[in-house]
Amino acid sequence: MGPEFAALVAHVHGGAQVNVRAKCAELDVSTKTFYKYLGRFAAEGVDGFYPRSRRPHASPSMVTLRVEDVVIRARKELDDDGWDAGAEQIGFWIGDHPDQWPPGATVPSRATINRILDRRGQLVKVPQRRPRRSRHRFEAEQPNTMWQMDGFDYDLADGRTVVILQISDDCSRFDLALRAARSENSEDVWAAFLNASSRYGLPARFLTDNGTAFSGRRRGWISRLEENLHALGVLAITSSVAHPQTCGKNERAHSTVLKWLDKRPAAVDLDELQSMLETYRERYNHHRRKTHLAGMTPGERFNLGPRDGPGDAQLPWPVLIGTATVSSSGCIGIDKHLLGVGRRHAGTTVTTIRQHREIAVFERDQLIAEFTLSGNRNYQAKKPVVSPKT
Repeated sequence: MGPEFAALVAHVHGGAQVNVRAKCAELDVSTKTFYKYLGRFAAEGVDGFYPRSRRPHASPSMVTLRVEDVVIRARKELDDDGWDAGAEQIGFWIGDHPDQWPPGATVPSRATINRILDRRGQLVKVPQRRPRRSRHRFEAEQPNTMWQMDGFDYDLADGRTVVILQISDDCSRFDLALRAARSENSEDVWAAFLNASSRYGLPARFLTDNGTAFSGRRRGWISRLEENLHALGVLAITSSVAHPQTCGKNERAHSTVLKWLDKRPAAVDLDELQSMLETYRERYNHHRRKTHLAGMTPGERFNLGPRDGPGDAQLPWPVLIGTATVSSSGCIGIDKHLLGVGRRHAGTTVTTIRQHREIAVFERDQLIAEFTLSGNRNYQAKKPVVSPKT
């Protein structure tokens, strides 16, 4: 309060005859405010002019120190064990450990948990992100509608770098397979797929990036995985070049595995690493709850079904168009086959059109050779030219 207002209150309290309404209008203060401070001055003297705290007298929703301690303990246990320790996962942990929770207390909201972490200096600050509502998120509606597969590096105890191959279900985030391998090669890729499909059925679609162990379609040849999937009626699809966001769910799954592995001593060999990965899969699939799955674990959502799978209709083979340069010996290489088109075309760039095992080779607009791949992946001569009947 200003000095003129304080003096007015003091004069009235002392018994002076003052037109309160007129003086309040002159000072641009309401009479209600005047009489409030007059009462405070009568009870407290000058101290009555000091601002009062606006803190409520009671805070029924204020969490207790015991509740805060449980939240901090949950975060520490999750982080020490190598799992994400955000507010949502802390809430799930509290719900799964009722013996740690004060009787009658309710599980705090995500916002309350974040406020507790902030007060205790445990909140990891991150740059502002796009709001979730602004993102268009794709998710398969049924388990086995689409699987995603990719590989990522892992360093063994002796410094050797190996690869972990991971297959995830797009709908449930169920971890279908984790395979420790020497490299990202076609043999281990197929073995991982067989392991997953023998336990959980076949998917309708199978999404990978453009690694050579997964796909050769954009390079003008067909990988062994693509050929095998086609035979099973599974549609093989790949992400766009330089667009890893298509496989974003699998990329996120890799980081979860690596975070869990980083909290443990490095494996000494592939067998030990495989054992660690199986332990991880069991805990992730059947104990790790997901917010976007309404609090279910990936295993619960996968088993809830209904499961999808390949259709009955036979899939058409894609048409692949590419180019190749004819060698000095008159050959081009496709899918590890050496195809002889003729020495007279040596040094020229030809166009190849392929559909599964059938290949046509063109020099400009002239057909110069046709092949049916034998599957032996060795040298093949071109088909004899059939002269048109006259």
